[in-house]
Amino acid sequence: MHIADPPFTNAAASNAGWRAHLALEYAQRDQAGRARTVLARRRHDGPLVVQKALYPEGDAVCHNIIVHPPAGIAGGDSLEVDVRVGEAAHALLTTPGAAKWYRSAGAWARQYNHFVVATGACLEYLPQETIVYDGALAQPDTEVQLAPGASYIGWDVLCLGRSGSGERFTRGQCHASVRVSRGGKPLWLERARIDAGGLLMQSAAGLSGNSVCGTLIAVTENPEALDLNACRAVTAKSGDTAVTRLPGLLVARYLGHSSEAAKSYFVALWQLLRPVLMGRPAIVPRIWNT
Repeated sequence: MHIADPPFTNAAASNAGWRAHLALEYAQRDQAGRARTVLARRRHDGPLVVQKALYPEGDAVCHNIIVHPPAGIAGGDSLEVDVRVGEAAHALLTTPGAAKWYRSAGAWARQYNHFVVATGACLEYLPQETIVYDGALAQPDTEVQLAPGASYIGWDVLCLGRSGSGERFTRGQCHASVRVSRGGKPLWLERARIDAGGLLMQSAAGLSGNSVCGTLIAVTENPEALDLNACRAVTAKSGDTAVTRLPGLLVARYLGHSSEAAKSYFVALWQLLRPVLMGRPAIVPRIWNT
């Protein structure tokens, strides 16, 4: 399996911004009679890297932390993360801290995540929260392509404005999309256009005045094995939550004012779902505790 060099196609990105690309390829190897997931190939161009592979739960699962050294995404930046997980391999990706999308003078900023998961493989994408600053023009996009028998758990927690410092999202836009498919057939497609101060932010059918929203997606060929009642019994410390089971996947939502409440809610759900979905208990990455 080879990772091609994808072109940067965001015409709205300014040439003055950072252009970064990170490509990761995971494979299962037999080492001394044990199956071990290894980071078989990695390549980066620009300020987007991973730290060394970690194995807090043994050889079967490879943990990596994706690091963006500038610490924030500014207008004109274009970041791409391309991840391939080979047959029977298992990778978990997270981040060291919140992603920050800074105020823009007019250029859009973009991050595109492209995940390809082979037959019998597992991928977990569990980043820390995303903070969209007042005045930002942000375009985060994620595409997940699963082969038959592949499993995926991923979440995102979106914070509009820096509510902790009293900042509200009154200027700017956030255009986000998530696409999930299996064997080329779409399972989930969601696009959100959030205009700062717009009707969606205040509408009861939208964010209803809340500054934090989040989505967890768990994809399995047998979603009936996931206990919907047990998932709905998990509650957040504050805010509203909901869980829906659809053909091929389970979707959980958070809506409120606390990124901490959203994250702890998703972690609790992940600890419930992972043993069923991936056959192993949830081991919390150490970076979450720092």
